[in-house]
Amino acid sequence: MQPLEDELERARALDVGELADAVEAIGFECTRCGACCKSEADDPHTATVFPDEVRRLQAATAADASDGDGSDGDGDARDWRDVARPMPYGLTEGDDGPEGETFEWALQTDSCGDCVFYREDDDGVGACGVHADRPLICETYPFSVDLGGTSQPMGEVVDSVALGAQREAGEAGDADGSVRAHECEGLGRDIDRADAESLAAALKERAVRELEEAIGVRDAYEPVSTGPGEVVVHDSEGAKRPDGSRLDEGRD
Repeated sequence: MQPLEDELERARALDVGELADAVEAIGFECTRCGACCKSEADDPHTATVFPDEVRRLQAATAADASDGDGSDGDGDARDWRDVARPMPYGLTEGDDGPEGETFEWALQTDSCGDCVFYREDDDGVGACGVHADRPLICETYPFSVDLGGTSQPMGEVVDSVALGAQREAGEAGDADGSVRAHECEGLGRDIDRADAESLAAALKERAVRELEEAIGVRDAYEPVSTGPGEVVVHDSEGAKRPDGSRLDEGRD
């Protein structure tokens, strides 16, 4: 079995109860500070979003268009580019703008570099404008699962709890992996069991989905030549333009 497939089997075998135990041990309560949704040190907010999550956000914002969420108000879905942008890693800045090949999508940002769906009231309390339909990476922040292989970057790890035999032996780095906590002012706060289990279920789903997507990208990838100012995004569905359309659309 190939490494990604092996890791996927391990992700599918994760025990939600054990993940919830780890979340409880670390503790968490969202303070709605908005730090995880905003740019940091002039670096735009970057959160990975799967292709189907982009389409779900498009549909959700269309349904809410008449509620004043910032869309055009006529019930039409947002353009793909209003929801997602090419992941910047791997792109270079050419004379005509970013160019090259990259992998996966990031949530779109506003002119300040914050997530385009982030809202903040007059008192500085943050909220997600698409909370019910937010991507898994947002639903699970500030936690991630480390299985010793592929994982999405989320910033510095500030705490972790080992899983399975690794925890029982009191060792680090064993194959059973760990639940990691990343920088967030809400860490260390009490979390009730129901919330911990809900977060744990999302963590398992995300771990599985990330690996399924990685396998899909690997299997679908074919290198392409890009010209000045041209960007190609490779995801599990194939090579795409920044507007989400497939590169092979319209070709004979």
